[in-house]
Amino acid sequence: MMLTTLGLMSGTSLDGVDVAMIETDGKQVKSFGPSGYRAYTKRERSLLRAALTVAVNLPRRDARPGVLREAEQAVTVAHAEAVAAFVANNRIAFEDIDIVGFHGQTVLHRPERRLTVQIGDAAALAKAIHIPVMHDFRAADVAAGGQGAPFVPVYHRALAQSLDREGPIVVVNIGGVSNITYIDGDDALIACDTGPGNALLDDFMFRTMRQAFDCEGRFAAQGIADDIWVARALELPFFSLPPPKSLDRNDFASLELGRMSPADAAATLTAFTAAAIARIVPLLPKPPKSWIVAGGGARNLTMMRMLREQLAPATVQAAETVGWASDAIEAQAFGFLAARGLKGLPLSYPATTGVPIPMTGGVIARP
Repeated sequence: MMLTTLGLMSGTSLDGVDVAMIETDGKQVKSFGPSGYRAYTKRERSLLRAALTVAVNLPRRDARPGVLREAEQAVTVAHAEAVAAFVANNRIAFEDIDIVGFHGQTVLHRPERRLTVQIGDAAALAKAIHIPVMHDFRAADVAAGGQGAPFVPVYHRALAQSLDREGPIVVVNIGGVSNITYIDGDDALIACDTGPGNALLDDFMFRTMRQAFDCEGRFAAQGIADDIWVARALELPFFSLPPPKSLDRNDFASLELGRMSPADAAATLTAFTAAAIARIVPLLPKPPKSWIVAGGGARNLTMMRMLREQLAPATVQAAETVGWASDAIEAQAFGFLAARGLKGLPLSYPATTGVPIPMTGGVIARP
């Protein structure tokens, strides 16, 4: 049975809430609906940055000390407003949506401690929008010993199956953290985080330039990347680990850039993201023939140029060029995962998160 689902995603870049509708049975996508976006305000982003700092010391996943409680309320309200604006703008009736997939805002991801924390009150959201809400997608995977990320690979596979091209294909999502899905026919589905995405660069731009991000990579394009710095950063143990593996947004925040000029530092951080993605190639079963890039990094022209240089002779394309809505893919994925969760289908696999067996997941909050 096909379901009309609405996916909500707020990523580690802390920019806002993506909303996307799809019609799916949890195995394939019948049709893509509209998508939307609700930006976080400056106050909300400040709250979330403060929440990330407090969350480092969380003893358990349901604890909400200090600013975390206020941040959770802000996240919930932002998502409720995003849904309300979406249905109003697209003249959709609330009752026409079967299920909402609500990822929440990740503030801590420590799978080695069997701890992953996404803030957002699903029960309050369900009451506000009068639609059942599936949430807490990652908890069961982490509790079973999995990495709890990435969770989008099953959706990437559904998308890739619609492309008429020879594999292996890799789908890269460059959000706050970068992750890949390796697809080779129906059998091989491998996934992992590869390293930093936009988080290090975004944080640097905010600290030094008071800008939320490097628009189209223009600032980095003015600098020269320090290849020695990048090579040293890639010596960190994470990069030689085979998939599956995952990261917290702030895992590389302690890396020091030294006395580089701001433009050179931006170029170096951009190059670090690209090189970290390329570093996964020797750890895959076969060299990929094509790469499809989604997420905010796909709009960073400097990052895309660096990726093409790093990944040649494979082709590197932005998701839009194959007909996918790059900014909506992760939101669509959580609508897809909500449908899978309702049907009891696996959300994660041993080769995507390292979980011992294929795992279902998600918890439903009803209005």
